[in-house]
Amino acid sequence: MTVSFLNATDWYDSDQAAFALAVALGAMPSDSFAVNKWIFWTDNPVGTGLHQALLALAAGGLIEHDEQEDRFRRSTMSS
Repeated sequence: MTVSFLNATDWYDSDQAAFALAVALGAMPSDSFAVNKWIFWTDNPVGTGLHQALLALAAGGLIEHDEQEDRFRRSTMSS
C-alpha cells in the first residue's frame, strides 16, 4: 500500500489513514498494512491513539474528516 493520503485529495478509510499516519511517524514500515491491520480494526491504545490523532488533525483543519463514512483526506482548503 502506498502511503500518499497526505498528498492526495482522494478519501481514505480510517484504517488506511491511520496506517499512513503511523508510517509517516516512523512507527510502521510502509509495507506492513496486512500484518498490522488488526491494530486499526480492534480496540487498543495504538489504533485508538492514531484515530484520535487523525481527528485532532481534522479539527485543526489540516485534513478533512467525513464523519458518516469515517474517512479522511488532505484538506482541500490548504491546496
